[in-house]
Amino acid sequence: MNNIDFGRHSDDYATYRPGPPPSLYDRLETFAPIDGSRALDIATGPGTIALELAARGSSVVGFDTSPQQISTATRVARERGLDGKTQFAIGRAEDTGLAAGSFDLATAGQCWHWFDSPAAIAETLRVLRPGGVLAIIYNTYLAEHSPVARDTEELVLKFNPRWEQSGWTGIFPERIDEVIREGFRLVEEFCYHHDEEFSHARWRGRMRTCSGVGSGNLSPSEVLEFDAALSDLLRSNYPDPLVVEHRVWCVVARKPV
Repeated sequence: MNNIDFGRHSDDYATYRPGPPPSLYDRLETFAPIDGSRALDIATGPGTIALELAARGSSVVGFDTSPQQISTATRVARERGLDGKTQFAIGRAEDTGLAAGSFDLATAGQCWHWFDSPAAIAETLRVLRPGGVLAIIYNTYLAEHSPVARDTEELVLKFNPRWEQSGWTGIFPERIDEVIREGFRLVEEFCYHHDEEFSHARWRGRMRTCSGVGSGNLSPSEVLEFDAALSDLLRSNYPDPLVVEHRVWCVVARKPV
């Protein structure tokens, strides 16, 4: 897809788009203790995962290619009183410029499909200490199981027929062999579903961050038209609040000692 820029709706990302549920972090704790760790959050966006790690006691560096996302992450960290536990900077997954062997944990949420995967894995191996853990995380709404999500995606495609990411399952099995092939040792792959509650306003804000809408090829005026059409669809067909089924999928891998 062309012209993807997640910074265009960075405030919507921070306000409306849900990150992984608390149970994801509880599960990560069984592989890599978060409290007292030094963590790297790759493609941090508005700091969604980085701030949750910091709230659980980690010292976190988050980086992203979008200056707007980094600005938003820095602001939200300050608002949450976590600026002393977080540092945000512009950077690429494939070339962070960070010191070798300096992190216990690396996380990447909803982003790995955008990377040059072998290069990103090699760089993550470099910056992790021996025994350090990489978690590739996806938290995906399921149009197949949620009528409101299915209807919303159909509306996105009316406005943007070139959008290629409708109907995602949130599962990327190719990541498993990639991390093994490039030098990690697989710890676990896990997957489970959870329900996320949205007000109409929150669902509209979440969809403005969609790669087929506000972060993609639609102009600002088209985004407004889409948002109005989605508001009409929700008001006509769905209660407020509504529940959308999501899937958490995660690959956990460890750098050899």
